[in-house]
Amino acid sequence: MGGLSAALFLLRAGVADVHVFERQAELTEIGAGIQIAPNALLLLQRLGLGDALMASAVAFEVPWEFRRWQDGSILFSQSYDDAAEARFGAPYIAIHRAHLLRVLAAALPVGVVELGRRVAAVSDEGDAVTIVFEDGASESFDALIGADGIHSVVREALLGPESPEFTGLAAYRALVPAAEAPEFARRPVCSIWLGPRRHFVHYPVSGGDQINLVTANPAGDWREESWTADGSVADFAAEFDGWAEPVCQLIAAATQTKRYAFFARDPVERWTHGRVAILGDAAHPMLPFFAQGAGQAIEDGAVLAGCLSGISSGSVAGALRRYEALRRERATRVQELSRERREHHHMPDGPAQRERDAALAGTDPMGYNAWLYGHDVEADLGGGVNE
Repeated sequence: MGGLSAALFLLRAGVADVHVFERQAELTEIGAGIQIAPNALLLLQRLGLGDALMASAVAFEVPWEFRRWQDGSILFSQSYDDAAEARFGAPYIAIHRAHLLRVLAAALPVGVVELGRRVAAVSDEGDAVTIVFEDGASESFDALIGADGIHSVVREALLGPESPEFTGLAAYRALVPAAEAPEFARRPVCSIWLGPRRHFVHYPVSGGDQINLVTANPAGDWREESWTADGSVADFAAEFDGWAEPVCQLIAAATQTKRYAFFARDPVERWTHGRVAILGDAAHPMLPFFAQGAGQAIEDGAVLAGCLSGISSGSVAGALRRYEALRRERATRVQELSRERREHHHMPDGPAQRERDAALAGTDPMGYNAWLYGHDVEADLGGGVNE
């Protein structure tokens, strides 16, 4: 997601020679939902992708609805009405990840994306950066942007190997046909059920035809950090046994599930070195509890393109340092808030939980995430970008 959107922003900014090297033999995505908040959707609209995205998206009327695990009582509800859209400049949507990928890829000129190109090593030689591929071929460029995800080869080349911290949590993901889901789950709402040591999220995707389910719960002995590993629906149901009936009904409607473990990575001080930079999950991998992983990657791409617009080859290193300076504080804040949400969401029933629930009930819905949704990162460039 980050690499394709960055390529589109670079092309819009007038960087004519852009290549995307994708290690897979085809562009595919697993069956899962993804949220795009207005801070990121506004940027994609500027690429001319708004109509294509909305054709298969669901526009949320309530992006954040916290519910109590035991009885479904609403603890907090953040409505997103016409006034909110006017304030933040774009809707808040949910979309199937495969649909988002398809829209991004279709917008790129033929030949920009090269499939089956797995990077083995990178080398910054001062006047150019060289990529060595696993098949032994090599190519040199003015700049290299590592948008290669949470297991980034480019990040390791910049910062060395690391040992991420296992959080003790894992997730189940599933898609349920809307026709088989309880009626309340079909609403254009992101519902987040908070309970002891775990939480459960659901919202419609695929134009409302499917309901996306995703959790965070104790991992047990599960350690696989893969979005494609199969889980057991029976284990999924057992994990939420005793929860409110609507949760149990949704899980019972699932016929298959994916499962993956959560590992946390600390924020890093450096995203660039010479002609090489990292972007998205490669730079700031975050737990998904703030629904901003893709959004922050999209913001990265927009700012990166603005920094590289109109510069000479000799100015690349300085432009990448500017990109880092403009992006690191905001993305790190979201990364850290995402990590803190675990404690917030997973409190055991008791005094602290009741205090949290009371605080949620007194929160100003419109102002709750205004700092995040209402910030236009392209305005940080000072002078804008090439249109």
